[in-house]
Amino acid sequence: MAKTKIKVKLGTLPKEPCEIGALYLFEDAPLSPIAEALDKALDGAISSLIKKGEFKPGVNRSYLLHTYGKVPVKRLLLEGLGKEKEFSPDKLRQATGMAAHEARYLGLKDLTLSLHPTVLNDVSKTSQSIVEGALLGLYRFERFKHPEEPEEKKELESVILLVEDAKQLEAAKEGARRGEIISEATCFTRDLVNLPPNEATPAMLARTAKEMAMELGLKFKAWRGLDALEKLGMGGIVSVGRGSSNPSQFVTLEYGRKGRGDTIALVGKGVTFDSGGISLKPWKDMDKMKGDMAGAAAVLGTIRALAKLKIPLHVIGLLPLAENMPSGTASRPGDIITCLGGKTVEIITTDAEGRLIVADALAYALRYKPKAIIDLATLTGACVVALGNFASGLLGNNEELKKRLKEAGEASRERVWELPLWDEYDELMKSDIADMKNAGPGVAGAIVATCFLKKFVEGYPWVHLDIAGTAWADKNGPYWREGGTGVGVRLLVELLSNWTEFASDK
Repeated sequence: MAKTKIKVKLGTLPKEPCEIGALYLFEDAPLSPIAEALDKALDGAISSLIKKGEFKPGVNRSYLLHTYGKVPVKRLLLEGLGKEKEFSPDKLRQATGMAAHEARYLGLKDLTLSLHPTVLNDVSKTSQSIVEGALLGLYRFERFKHPEEPEEKKELESVILLVEDAKQLEAAKEGARRGEIISEATCFTRDLVNLPPNEATPAMLARTAKEMAMELGLKFKAWRGLDALEKLGMGGIVSVGRGSSNPSQFVTLEYGRKGRGDTIALVGKGVTFDSGGISLKPWKDMDKMKGDMAGAAAVLGTIRALAKLKIPLHVIGLLPLAENMPSGTASRPGDIITCLGGKTVEIITTDAEGRLIVADALAYALRYKPKAIIDLATLTGACVVALGNFASGLLGNNEELKKRLKEAGEASRERVWELPLWDEYDELMKSDIADMKNAGPGVAGAIVATCFLKKFVEGYPWVHLDIAGTAWADKNGPYWREGGTGVGVRLLVELLSNWTEFASDK
């Protein structure tokens, strides 16, 4: 994907010579001063469209208006924001994503936008939302497609953000810079999730983490292959990867240093392809199981953004990487394994593999004595049944950490919804011949899976995010495309950018 440049400068849309400009409009409010000036110059064309009902500025509604030389803007994209009292940064993000996509579809090279109107009362956040909407909306995954003919290929080369007030210029530039960094990290994550499984193997993800560490000055360490992982005591990762010819890996990435803010551990499930193993999945939608490493990809993307934003924290990324395949060497239902920390697990189904590799990584995270642990995993289909594709499941053992993640979810629009983690659910995974089973009787699947993980955090403040329903989109949206969404990056960057000292008993 070609890189679209972001430019922030002083100016106002009615006086800016450009091919196309986006004008934001509320559904139930008077025209803004900018809209009024354009409407007057266009002989009332904008107000007439709204009055006649030809254009209603609802959310995700737009209208292309040619100006025929009456103003320097050759074309106006009227972008609806919905009702003013319901306005949010995400409405702005959606409207901008649609505008950017439309400008590219028209074959234009530049899109000009105005910072006004804003009821966010925060110039930096407004600018960030606009830039995120544009860059995330322009994302395409085309690595394996033959390039189009030069005359057919359409790319938006730049997005220009106009600021009327010189006093707001620096804040707008800072917000735009932040939006660029977060968008780049999210698209980086989307690329990893969209890669085919013959490309995105455990070794490839480990190599990507190493390259990122070299680029950004991070500490990197990797354990490669069954022998190294067995020596480390990670029986979960060993068990899941036994059936694959692609060796399993365990990777640690370290941003910052101990004492530079709280130590936060991020764990990302990295099953690069999940066939189900011996407990083979049905063929339908199995191709989407290449996205079972979305948690690991999100951790990489989050650390990438944190490093570029220079957030003053000590963040550890832990990536258990394996491919779950059936073969003569694969683990079987009925096997008993020993995970890191010594707990034994009876394998009921080899398709409940994600919790095994995440458990090993959670146990390893305790070595850093973190103030908080957050894991992200495409863990259960049960969570998709419960919450669909609109929210990630949130479960954990610490009320303050859960509260912070809920607030970050609302702010970033990567929303989370809490499910209970009561002790009664522990009964569903008891085993007669091991410390626990890796699956319950088929009820409360998302909760039972998290109860399993809870056994490995030893009371450290911890939250589990089940992103099975949110990591993949089945259709295009205002600022996402079908495929990997990059979920988790904007959520965690929002959380950690605003992190304050975290009190815990550990």
